[in-house]
Amino acid sequence: MKRLIKVIGKVYFLWPAFLVLILAMFILPFFSFTEYSILKNTTSQLGAQNTPNAWIMNLVFILIGFASVIEGWIHLKRYWFHKFVITIFGLALILTALFQTAPIVEGIPFNDYEDGMHTLFANIVGFSFAVFAFSAAFIVRRTRERLLALLICIMAIGLSVLIFSIAGYAGILQRTMFIIAFAWLIFFFNRTSSYREG
Repeated sequence: MKRLIKVIGKVYFLWPAFLVLILAMFILPFFSFTEYSILKNTTSQLGAQNTPNAWIMNLVFILIGFASVIEGWIHLKRYWFHKFVITIFGLALILTALFQTAPIVEGIPFNDYEDGMHTLFANIVGFSFAVFAFSAAFIVRRTRERLLALLICIMAIGLSVLIFSIAGYAGILQRTMFIIAFAWLIFFFNRTSSYREG
């Protein structure tokens, strides 16, 4: 428990949003279409157009997007490039909620333009996170933290490729990527706070 408190540190907004994200990712599927599968369907498809309870997933995307931006501006004081990238990341997350993907069930009407915009912003989320993780390696102080940031960058790229390559496991791969990515962000923001203190 003490280790968890140490990792969370002074990250006040992102970790509760992260916990809500985890709950939504694994509980909401039971309140969506019966065809929905945690294994193969993504979180975006939980918030798809004309999907049962989609507003919950989209609200979570908005929450964690805002939390990421707020934490970035709190902790990244003089690192303007990093603040810019995390802002792009957070805003793109919010826009994936406002522009929703097509539903997984055929025959349900949806807006094709909105689906396309969702795909665009989802790609920006992945790209901006990879850029942020890579650039984080240049501001952390310890070698192991630098290596971890680079590993997170590689993981984000690798899992993104796998999501598109192995469609049958896209859901669980995306959930794994989200859990690792946001857990690392919480750790990273906490570390940048400790730099200012000591």
